[in-house]
Amino acid sequence: MRREILISASAHESWVALLEDKQLVELMLDRPDQDRIVGDIYLGRVEAVLPGIQAAFVDIGLGKAGFLHVSDLQEDEEPDDDDNGDGEEGGSSGNGRNARRSRKPPPIQELVRKGQEILVQVTKEPIGTKGPRLTAQVSLPGRSLVYMPFSSHVGVSRKIEQREERKRLRALAREILEPDNGGLIVRTVGEELTQEKFVREYQRLHGTWKKLKAKADAASPPTLVHREARLVSGVIRDLFSDKFDALVVDDQAAYDEITDYVRTVDPDLLARVRLYEGEGSLFDSHGIEEEIQKAFERKVDLPSGGYIIVEPTEALVSIDVNTGRFTGKGKKDPEETILRTNLDAAREIARQLRLRDVGGIIVCDFIDMESQENRDRVLHELRSHLGKDRARTKTFEVSELGLVEMTRQRVRPSLYQSLSDICRHCNGKGRIFTPPTVVRRVERSLRRAAGEENHVLIRLHPDVALYILESEPDFLRRLRRATGLELELMDDPLLRQDDFRLISGREERDVTEQYNGG
Repeated sequence: MRREILISASAHESWVALLEDKQLVELMLDRPDQDRIVGDIYLGRVEAVLPGIQAAFVDIGLGKAGFLHVSDLQEDEEPDDDDNGDGEEGGSSGNGRNARRSRKPPPIQELVRKGQEILVQVTKEPIGTKGPRLTAQVSLPGRSLVYMPFSSHVGVSRKIEQREERKRLRALAREILEPDNGGLIVRTVGEELTQEKFVREYQRLHGTWKKLKAKADAASPPTLVHREARLVSGVIRDLFSDKFDALVVDDQAAYDEITDYVRTVDPDLLARVRLYEGEGSLFDSHGIEEEIQKAFERKVDLPSGGYIIVEPTEALVSIDVNTGRFTGKGKKDPEETILRTNLDAAREIARQLRLRDVGGIIVCDFIDMESQENRDRVLHELRSHLGKDRARTKTFEVSELGLVEMTRQRVRPSLYQSLSDICRHCNGKGRIFTPPTVVRRVERSLRRAAGEENHVLIRLHPDVALYILESEPDFLRRLRRATGLELELMDDPLLRQDDFRLISGREERDVTEQYNGG
């Protein structure tokens, strides 16, 4: 499989696209107005301690207080052998590890108090009305290592599968670590790491920690004490390795920065870094802009002729699978047709989750299958393609109804949330009232105004006013007779189609809310 990284950088935004066999599978965006804070370390102050939910809210100076659960306060027990030091870009998602705690932590009110100063790291961006998620278990990611100053654990990424190599790396880490001086995780890119490189990176990370700690000791909360690498730098550090065939960047300054870094950490990769000098934009040449537009569509076509529908909601994301125009070749075995569609859908669902950066609870409604063997095949296909995802996922068995419930690690707002806003016409509902419905709402409001007002000017969207003129020409005459009001009608192109305004008297008071009961 050919894997490429495309980077389009400018003063206003930076895009990173990951391609697998020329197909877009992941997009990352960095803009000045959407400051990325995952991995940033703050000296905060505890605003409130809530024993009922075993959590604290910490002021880190961002407007919204951060959420700190008791499980993110306690020092980790010795986790198992399968820690994965490879987080999201920036290397700090999940605190750089997926630690398993073997004992219940003490009550949070015994660990922190209101007004206390505390060093915390952001593990999840603010999403919607929720503030950032925090941890007190700080970690500093490097290219090959993750340094954990408050832990004594030594681990190796589970993606390094060779037993002897895992044993060598763990022994090397324990030999280099000074007593009571933190813990380390060897990341996937650290495979075949030499002792010289190991020592050099550990000393750099430990030096960063000492500077960070000194800054925190001299500061007053809330304050930022360490900023995580920005998008392009983080991607080069965390992702770019010999597993990628090429890295193409369209900005000279970014290209110079990348080549300088790669020359220092892994000169063998320099030949894979290329400055794009073609005509037009880099993303257009690879069809990326078109794929970005598709990422906002509900319907995604499948190679077989079927399709999936992706519906984000407040609580979860639902994905529905349909056969569409695909009916199979022989039309005699519907189970085979359904299996083919579901297998296509499983592959596409895994890609869409990565591409849209969907997180939280996801429910996939596959087409019902009678055969348990076929259900298992679809689940295996979904899990195998989710295995390429850098975000952690958990997938449950296919139910009798063909539903697969799963979760995907949510670190920041999805692409859908980052690049779009709620429609001011429908307020996010996706539907607006039809002209006849608006007219009936106006009529009910005018009947409520009877006896209270004398003269009312009705302002409507031009489409609704046209509907009245063409379909209900007696509307004003009928309502004047029924309400005793003097009525006038005016079209207003600045109004939404499903909105209207009632203006009373010569003083032109807006009385819409007073009489609009729905």
